[in-house]
Amino acid sequence: MDPVRIGLIGAGFIADTHVSAIQALPDAQAVAVASHDLTRAQAFARSHAMPHAHGDYHDLLARADVDAVVVAVPNYLHAPVVQAAAAAGKHVLCEKPLCLTLAEGHAMRDACRQHSVQLVYAEVLPYVPKYVRAQNLAASGALGRVFLVRHSEEHPGPHSDWFYDPMRSGGGVMLDMSCHSIEFARWVLGKPATKSVSATLGTFVHGGRTTCDDHSICTVTFTDGSLALCENSWAKLGGMDDKVEIYGTGGNTRADVAMGASLLTYSEGGYDYAMEKASTTRGWSFTMYDELWNFGYPQQMRHFVDVVRGRAEPRETVEDGLEVLRIICAAYQSAGEGRRITWPYEPPPVARPIDLWLGER
Repeated sequence: MDPVRIGLIGAGFIADTHVSAIQALPDAQAVAVASHDLTRAQAFARSHAMPHAHGDYHDLLARADVDAVVVAVPNYLHAPVVQAAAAAGKHVLCEKPLCLTLAEGHAMRDACRQHSVQLVYAEVLPYVPKYVRAQNLAASGALGRVFLVRHSEEHPGPHSDWFYDPMRSGGGVMLDMSCHSIEFARWVLGKPATKSVSATLGTFVHGGRTTCDDHSICTVTFTDGSLALCENSWAKLGGMDDKVEIYGTGGNTRADVAMGASLLTYSEGGYDYAMEKASTTRGWSFTMYDELWNFGYPQQMRHFVDVVRGRAEPRETVEDGLEVLRIICAAYQSAGEGRRITWPYEPPPVARPIDLWLGER
C-alpha cells in the first residue's frame, strides 16, 4: 500500500516535531512544506530531506501528491488555511487551539464536511504514554469515582515571537496551553457536559513584551459534579513541567511526563526537542531518551494516518476543539468580569478570546 503523503503548512517548532513524527511511521511520507518565508521552507525541507518547499500554502494544496496536511501556523490563520485545505480535498490535522472564534470553528467544520475530508483536532495529551496509563486507571474503576483532574503545563514562554502578539495568537497562556489541560480533563472524565467556568489570569513576567496573560488558573465544573483544575504558565522559569493528578473516591494517581524517564541536562548551545541537534532548548532541562514518543507525537500521527485511511474515527474531533475554545472564552470572560460563567454559554462577539479579558469589545 502506498504511504499517506502529508504536507506541512508552517515551518516552525511544532512543524519540526510533526515531520519527525511522520518520518517515524512506515506508511506515511512528508512530501512538502509551505511557509510564507520561502527561504525558511527550503531550509526546513533540506533539514528533513523533503522533496518540495513552497512560499505559498496554496501551491502546496494544489499538489496532486499531497493527501493530507498538518496545519501548524499561527492561530489566526487556522480557519482560512483549513478551509482552503478542505476545498482542495486534503484531510487535515489542525494544531491547537482549533481557531479564535466559534464562528471560525463552525466554518472549518462545515467546509470539511462539504468536501468529505477529515478534520482532526491535534490535542496530543491523550497520546502521552504516562497519561494514557493514568486515563486507563481512571476508566477501569481503580480509583473509584473520579471527581478531580488537575493538570499543569508550565515553562518560561513560547518558542516563537508571534505567540506574544494577541492579534496573531488571540490570547496568552490560557489559549496556548490551558487548551491541553481542559481537553485532557474532559478526556479522563469521559467528556461530560460543562456546567461553569471560573478563572484568574495575570501578566507577571512578560509584561515588557506583551499584553497577553502569562499565568492562568482555571476551574471547570461539569454537570456530573466532577472538576478540572488547570494551571498553566509562560512565567515559570527554568524549563518544562508537565504533570497530572487524578483523584477518585477509591484512590488517586499522578504522573509527570519528564520526571522518571529523563536525563538532567544543562546545555548552553541548546538541543532540539525531537532530534537532539543544536536548537533552542537551552539551560537546564529534563532530556528524555525518546522525547518524541514520550510526548505522544508519533502516536498522534499514527492515529491521523489511520483516520485518513478510513481505519479509525477521530479521537479528538472538531467538536472537542469547539468545546475547549468555548471554555477558554468563558475563562477569559470570568477573569475579566470577576465572576463565574455558567452554561449554556455563547461568548460575546469578539475577534479574539483575550478581548474578553482585556475589555476590547
